Amino acid sequence: MLERLDGTLFGPNQPCFGCGPNHPIGFQLKFEQDGNAVVTRFVPGPQYQGPPGIMHGGLVMTLADEVGAWSLLVFKEKFGFTTSVEGKLRLPVRIGVETEARAWISRESSRVARVSVRISQLGEECFAAELGFVMMDKFSAEKLLQGPMPEEWLRFCR
Repeated sequence: MLERLDGTLFGPNQPCFGCGPNHPIGFQLKFEQDGNAVVTRFVPGPQYQGPPGIMHGGLVMTLADEVGAWSLLVFKEKFGFTTSVEGKLRLPVRIGVETEARAWISRESSRVARVSVRISQLGEECFAAELGFVMMDKFSAEKLLQGPMPEEWLRFCR
């Protein structure tokens, strides 16, 4: 079981836009386990707008990708690198309104997982997606990154 469910798990200077605790413009997300799901709550600020008052669609996808990846960290203790996304924006995600993102593993094999994600505001579903992730060993991850895995990340590459 992971001792922390936020980006400090990977060290204070890790660069992730979604969970990096010191990323100057990132989401700085924290997570919790809720049964078979991972949940994060986030209030999008004006810096994340696309159209006035609405969160940029690409950043909604970023939120979905992040909570999906954390479902693998929490339940499999493995990194997942995103390989596919199929989603639908059902309602606009509003700026300044608490947003809940929830993800759970819907299918998996030894190296590939499908993750379901739902993003909602005020109890209404705004975005639904299925994401594909590949879980890599150290060699494959370093090949993808074109460099060594940070020390704090190694335990999740097996």
